[in-house]
Amino acid sequence: MLLLTVKIRSEKDVVLARQRSRQVAALLGFDSQEQIRIATAVSEIARNAYQYAGGGRIEFSLGNDFRIEILDTGHGIADVSSILQGRYHSTTGMGLGIQGARRLVDEFMIDSAPGRGTKVCLQKRLPKWASKPPNHDVKRIAGELARLSTEDPYQELDLQSRELLRTLDDLRTRQEELAQLNRELEDTNRGVVALYAELDEKAEHLKQANRLKSMFLSNMSHEFRTPLNSIMALSKILLDRLDGPLTSEQTKQVSFIHNAARELTDMVNDLLDLAKVEAGKSEVQVSEFDVATLLGTLRGMMRPLSTNAEVQLVFEELPEELPALFTDEGKVSQILRNFVSNALKFTERGEIRVGCTYDEPNDVMIFSVSDTGIGIAPEDQDQIFQQYYQIDSPQQRKVKGTGLGLPLSRKFAEMLGGSIDVKSQHVVGSQFTVRLPRIFRAFGAPAVSEGAIETGTHRALRVLIIDDEAVARYLVRKALAVLPAEIEEAQGALQGIQFAREHQIDLIVLDLVMPDASGFQLLSDLKSDPSTRDIPIVIHTSLTLGEAEQQALAQASAIVSKSQTEPNLREVVKSLVAGAR
Repeated sequence: MLLLTVKIRSEKDVVLARQRSRQVAALLGFDSQEQIRIATAVSEIARNAYQYAGGGRIEFSLGNDFRIEILDTGHGIADVSSILQGRYHSTTGMGLGIQGARRLVDEFMIDSAPGRGTKVCLQKRLPKWASKPPNHDVKRIAGELARLSTEDPYQELDLQSRELLRTLDDLRTRQEELAQLNRELEDTNRGVVALYAELDEKAEHLKQANRLKSMFLSNMSHEFRTPLNSIMALSKILLDRLDGPLTSEQTKQVSFIHNAARELTDMVNDLLDLAKVEAGKSEVQVSEFDVATLLGTLRGMMRPLSTNAEVQLVFEELPEELPALFTDEGKVSQILRNFVSNALKFTERGEIRVGCTYDEPNDVMIFSVSDTGIGIAPEDQDQIFQQYYQIDSPQQRKVKGTGLGLPLSRKFAEMLGGSIDVKSQHVVGSQFTVRLPRIFRAFGAPAVSEGAIETGTHRALRVLIIDDEAVARYLVRKALAVLPAEIEEAQGALQGIQFAREHQIDLIVLDLVMPDASGFQLLSDLKSDPSTRDIPIVIHTSLTLGEAEQQALAQASAIVSKSQTEPNLREVVKSLVAGAR
């Protein structure tokens, strides 16, 4: 629907086109800012039509949108695409007018070619609050336009100048507001930077505190474990009645001591092992072993703990020709002990099944422990692998624990290149599975060398114990009491090496941590001295040895943990005496 036509024949008509554009836009409901944009776009194209084509006409029409067409019969534009892409630069500024008008409207179309003139179409969407066609009273709008007199062009220019001044004033106000906002943002940014710096500092302090905690715990393993080992060993001697009978009341009291020491030892071991992992001091000690032996040992350790007659601990029959593993046997055993121990705690009736299968294509060993216990709710199945986390349930409150077993097991599995999965259903039961590469990628030979001794039949074995702790020497003496051996004691490294040089000694039991000298250094000194280098040396320690420490002890004949003094030390000495490796 055509509203108005304006002919362009002079410079004055360009000003008129701007004026009539604003009048039509006002009648259609556009606000003052939009009126200025429309009028400016029309005047730019109208000026081009007058300047480059000598004139033309403008048609204002109304449909779904406000449409303005500027037509001329000039020479046309040779390279319209270059102008629209901003690549055409005219000395007269023609491209700038087209580009400027294009930015001020919603739709812009231009059709031009040399010899056939130019047609430019500008479209502007009607305001939301304006009524839509065909409800517009086109005749009324046309009548209003006819009634509105065309003002003097100088008045239009004056109005344009005032509009420009208002625009500049608005821009200045907005620039001041923007400057103020930038100042506020800069202040905020400085505050945020300071806050982040403080948070980084606090985070670093927390990391440092955590590192110190882990280092402290990992370095204190000897001091924690030694008295616990002593308590357990001494209480075991009393319970075995090696020094005479006990009354029933004494047996009960010593049993309480022994059980409490064992529980505390388990908690301390978990805490220290976890601290060693976090401190980066836990190393993988690779050896070759078979699954049958591993599970047989586990069965012997866990069955005494299965005191509930309504729960059956079942070790499944292993597949035939199950291959050997080359990984850390101690860590694998500890993972499975934690699984079975938890199953025993949270299963009141039914059974616990322990099994192993071999995934030959992937060369992965899969151990599983399933139970018919209380199960684990889905929302708790990720939480149980967090340190110190324990599910709040009546059954949980009946048992003791630190919440470290499963987190430690997962860390061990990851160290060995494996993973742990859990499948569980509340009240039905749980299955824990650990998948481990059969061959640990950093596989190496054990670091401990072995030796053999023979004493002949003419005299008893003569053993020298070098240890600064009286309890440890006492326990070694008790462990070797069943052997035909003469036991000598040295209370420190210096006294021990002097005694070994001056007397005929068949075997030395050596501690590693002593106040006057390190057992590592003493081992080196004994092996470098011609008078003592052939004496087999058994390392007797409560330290957890990494690969580097084991390599440093390569000249020793064996290493025995103080937590297993009685059963292991006696067998080691027997083997050495018999000349066995």
